Amino acid sequence: MPLMNFDDLEKCITLDEEEKEWREDGGHTLPILVSDHLTPLLTNAAIRRQFVPSVKENHDTLGNLDPQMEKEYSVTPRLVRRYKNRAAFLVTDSCFAYCRHCFRRRFAGTMVGPATEDDINKACSFLSSHDEIREVLLTGGDMFTLSDSSLDYLLGKFKEARPDIIYRLCSRALTSNPDRFTPQLFKVIEKNSYGAPFYLMTQFNHPLEVTDKAKAAINEFIKLGIPIMNQTVLLRGVNDSVQVETELSDLLLSLRIKPYYLFQGDLVQGTAHLRVPLSKGMEIFKGMRETLSGLGLPQYTIDLPQGGGKVPVDSKSNQGMKDGVWTFLTPEGEERHYPEDN
Repeated sequence: MPLMNFDDLEKCITLDEEEKEWREDGGHTLPILVSDHLTPLLTNAAIRRQFVPSVKENHDTLGNLDPQMEKEYSVTPRLVRRYKNRAAFLVTDSCFAYCRHCFRRRFAGTMVGPATEDDINKACSFLSSHDEIREVLLTGGDMFTLSDSSLDYLLGKFKEARPDIIYRLCSRALTSNPDRFTPQLFKVIEKNSYGAPFYLMTQFNHPLEVTDKAKAAINEFIKLGIPIMNQTVLLRGVNDSVQVETELSDLLLSLRIKPYYLFQGDLVQGTAHLRVPLSKGMEIFKGMRETLSGLGLPQYTIDLPQGGGKVPVDSKSNQGMKDGVWTFLTPEGEERHYPEDN
């Protein structure tokens, strides 16, 4: 059974004081949820920090719950459009495990449930009338928490509306619940694989997450001809070293997964204790660039506050740091600010 409260956690690990003092306040905290698959890995500090809450979440008042301004960019109840040529559809708020660094705390774990038939129809209608949109991220939450039949319906509706769109299947289930990837599920994916290709977008943050079960599921996606891209979040005490990041990239490449992004942590309330100072992140990335090939090197990227969009950290968008605050320019030339210390 999944771990859903302190009593469950204490059967597996000895909680420290900061973990015991955490409280679910219904505001900016996520509920506790750790999958069966992850439970044996909680003895490792890097895994534990990602899934076991800390009272530091309650004390953090920096940032907000919607730093990417997804509410403002929503064009239908579940379709977010921040860019001209792509959009994100929030399939569900549910995951197999709740990551403590989640940037979508305003939505994830809030029990609003999967997108309704009306939500799906409205999004498909919008996409049908906006052919400039070329990519859609199916995200959430985790889309693979849906049943096979619900996924078949969802994918079928989107493919029917716009078969020419590249759909990114965004999921952390390979880390949290690789058993979900059954032969029946792959039949659903294969059935709906006509038109433009699917891309699987994974989030592996540490080499230990790449288990044998995860590798088996990866192979099945590859057999279907679905490219896999990984998006790692840079996290304090988890993967904030050149050694860990290099090991992870090399491992992913060996499995035919392209290291795509290395994300600087968003300014989401409740996550400051997990964010790495930007200057340290730049040092880590410099070491990665000296060690990894171009094929294995992800793009170190920051999603700018106030819906500023994604920009590479080591690009001309970075205007430097003054008085402990970094200044970046959005693609439109507007300034956004990111603190060095959390």
